[in-house]
Amino acid sequence: MKIIGVTACPTGIAHTYMAQECLEKECKKRGIDYKIETQGGLGIENELTEEDVESADVVILAVSITIEGEDRFEGKKVINTDVNEAISNTAGLIDRAVSLAEGK
Repeated sequence: MKIIGVTACPTGIAHTYMAQECLEKECKKRGIDYKIETQGGLGIENELTEEDVESADVVILAVSITIEGEDRFEGKKVINTDVNEAISNTAGLIDRAVSLAEGK
């Protein structure tokens, strides 16, 4: 299974990167392949490639602002949430992503 995602908050500083770290830690802990792009104060970092998007089972958009390139996820299974859930309920969010990917 592969989960990809984008994190972004209004100021693009703390919460963007905290959400990224939380998602990455939880995926790593569970042995899930992952890649998380950030759209923060430093611009787009760890940018998702077309190959990343094609190979993903599910996309998590943990964003509190409009992001660049959201259209590239069209046709994918997508969970839309905000950075706060990615930080405070990471395990539950990954559970939802796994269930969505498995069609449950």
